This record gives sequence, C-alpha cells and structure tokens, in this order.
Amino acid sequence: MILTADRSGERADAALARLSGTLTRSAAQRLLEAGQVTSRGRVLKKNDRLEAGEPLEVELPAPQPLALTAEDIPLDIVYEDGDLIVLNKPKGLVVHPAAGHWSGTLVNALLHHCRDSLSGINGALRPGIVHRIDKDTSGLLVVAKNDFAHQSLAAQLQDHSLARVYVCLVTGGMRADSGTVDAPIGRHPTDRKRMAVVADGRSAVTHWQVLERFSGYTLLECRLETGRTHQIRVHMAHIGHPIVGDLVYGRKKPELGQDTQCLHARAITFRHPRSGETVTLTCPLPPYLEALLRRLRAKG
Repeated sequence: MILTADRSGERADAALARLSGTLTRSAAQRLLEAGQVTSRGRVLKKNDRLEAGEPLEVELPAPQPLALTAEDIPLDIVYEDGDLIVLNKPKGLVVHPAAGHWSGTLVNALLHHCRDSLSGINGALRPGIVHRIDKDTSGLLVVAKNDFAHQSLAAQLQDHSLARVYVCLVTGGMRADSGTVDAPIGRHPTDRKRMAVVADGRSAVTHWQVLERFSGYTLLECRLETGRTHQIRVHMAHIGHPIVGDLVYGRKKPELGQDTQCLHARAITFRHPRSGETVTLTCPLPPYLEALLRRLRAKG
C-alpha cells in the first residue's frame, strides 16, 4: 500500500492511521516498529515528522491466525459475493471484540459465516472490518473478504467516495429544512471516553435534511462527508438537537422510552472493488424506530 503525506510536521504514526482510513493509531505504530513502513528507502519510526508530498510505502502483514471463536449468530445479509458482504447490523450488537465484549460480536458471527474468508489488514480482532458503527446504532456495514477488497474500500473511505446515509430522530424542531455541520471532532478534553467538537480536532462534516416533523422532535436524514467516531451524535448535540435516547451526548434520562440513540445507517454506496460498478444498497428502518414514529404521528 502506498500513501502520500499531505501535512508537514505530522508524526508518522498519526499520518499512517489517518491516511489509511482503517488502521488504528496503535496498529500503525506496530507496523512502524516492525520496520514495515518506508519512505524513499528509509525505514520510518513512529515519531518521525513527515513532509507534505512524502511517499509512505506500507508493507501489510499476512493475516494473523485468529484466536477468536466462531459463533452461530444470525446475520441479516443484504448483499454478498466473493469479495465483500454487506450486513444490516441490529441495534445492540458490538462490531468487534474488545475489553468487556470478547464474544457475541459481529466478528464472531462473521467467522462462523465466512470461515477463513476475511481480510487480515486490521489484525486478528478485526478481520474484514473496514468501518464501524456504534453498538447501539443499527444499519448497513460493509465487510471485506480479502485484502484486495479491503484496500479498495478503505481508499474509498479516505477519498469520501464511499457514501453513507443515516436516519435519526432528534429533539426539538429544526428551524431550516436542511443544513450542514462543519465542526472538527476530537477527544473530549476532560472525558477521554467521549468525543467533542474541539478546535484541534479532525475535520468533520455532516449534511442533514428534514424528513418529517413532530411536536418537539424532528426526523432527519444525515449524509456523512467524513467518518469520525460518533460524528452524527456529536454534531447533532453540538447544534442543540441531540439524538433521542443518546444518554452520552444528549439528555441523561431516557426519552420517549428510548435508552439508546435512535440512529440507523439506512443506505450505503460504493464502487465494487473488482468490477468497478457503483453499488447502492438500502435497508428499512428497524421495528423499534418505526413503532416510535407511529406513536409520534398519532399524537399529531
């Protein structure tokens, strides 16, 4: 994989994680420490400062043997072929194993369904995972079955040609019918488990449009131009319209009977890695959100 630095003075590990679109900072550091990242023949260290335009040649490791257990967990498959699989993830399902969730995740289910046909770029704990959605967000997620597909999809994430459309229910009435939130997102200055709009954060852009209005609430369609952690949740809270049920960024008590965010990834568009054809896939709103909308409509 060859990347090009676009910022002068940025650390090699930070640049590699950002430019790849899929590697975490720690995964980027492991590659650098293993001597698998070079620039013009020079092996880079994680704290080396880069120059804009400097090439990064990344030697990706072979897939690691997986130590995770395959579990027969039902999957809602929207599309599948030899290169990738697109799933409609239910609310409440964790995407990949981590502390506190070493089993019962989407990855465990994928290991059962795909066997050994998953890309290894993101390591043993995240085979095939190109992008993530929160545990309590439902909707479409694309998974790579091989490294060729993974690199193509990751590049599309990086250049924003992989498009994702979300639907969410927010508190309050939006004054306009559409708008854009362009506000950088980074770690919260005092609570490292949360994200926030911060001056030195990474660029984050969310386009929104009103789908339906209710008394005290608004149903929105949100299109991501970037894909930062918790982006829609943070941006909606930032403009004073937190997502219903979001106890982290919104009201601290359940609202309308919802104790997790009403956020659903409804559509995804990407260029197929092998054929080059544009693929657009959609899925319906989950039953819990449909039921909530019927209640709001009935109230008038």
